[in-house]
Amino acid sequence: MTEIRVKKKKIHQSFGDTMLSVFCYVFFAICAFLCLYPFYYIFINTISANDLSARGDILFWPKGIHFKNYKSAFGISGLFQAAKISVMRTVIGTIGTVSASAFLGFMFSQEKMWHRKLWYRIVIATMYFNAGIIPWFLTMQTLHLTNNFWGFVLPAIVSPFHIVLTKTFVESIPKELQEAAEIDGAGIMTVFFKVMLPVIKPIMATVAIFAAVNQWNAFQDALLLITSNTKLYPLQLVLYNYLNQASSIKALANTSSSSSLAAAAATTQTATSIRMTITVIVVLPIMMVYPFFQKYFVKGIMIGAVKG
Repeated sequence: MTEIRVKKKKIHQSFGDTMLSVFCYVFFAICAFLCLYPFYYIFINTISANDLSARGDILFWPKGIHFKNYKSAFGISGLFQAAKISVMRTVIGTIGTVSASAFLGFMFSQEKMWHRKLWYRIVIATMYFNAGIIPWFLTMQTLHLTNNFWGFVLPAIVSPFHIVLTKTFVESIPKELQEAAEIDGAGIMTVFFKVMLPVIKPIMATVAIFAAVNQWNAFQDALLLITSNTKLYPLQLVLYNYLNQASSIKALANTSSSSSLAAAAATTQTATSIRMTITVIVVLPIMMVYPFFQKYFVKGIMIGAVKG
């Protein structure tokens, strides 16, 4: 057999092209640094001496490294039970929101749906009109959703914003796909489960990210709905209460001549150290989940994009 060797030609860039490449690398490196530095800054302040952190002396490198902030945070009473509640409401709430958004977004795109425009406008109206906290609380109380885990999940299942996103995405799919399935005898539910669900995975992943972040960060609903059963407190509410208690904590005097007091001042928690430690604990789980949805998120957010 005759071997065919292909010589690779080196592409010679002009001076202007080289300078442009260097500028792009430097520019995007600066952008990446500006995005990552806040997280790095918060983390190094949680493991540095608390007296230095409170004075703002920790900027690039940790000093007086210790992990007592995390030890104190993980020692909060009921923390792991609260984390369990937060994980449960995030998983169940996200599944419910994604399922409802996918189905309703698909149904609202069907012209043969009974009074489709009327129901769609009613759903959209809730984005602009809100009765307020008191009527909302009275409604939740009437439905027996106070001091109830399902009070976290059920109100968030039907989300107008997510339904609009899904409906717009479904409408960008060629109608011939559904028409071909209907010609073969597929009903509306078969079309949804067998045809549409595999196609709308990108927008479902996008909705899943939005819903998961909202459920994970929510604490105001628990603050209003949970009045007696503290076992239903989510992680954010427990940390919020812990943060409020930090205002009464006073650091030891830095000017003390006692070396033992000076050493204690470096590890005694301050409001700054507690805020930053809580921030890391709350943000880290979502940051770990996001990369798994990223490839779908990019496709889902570019709704209606034209492919060449």
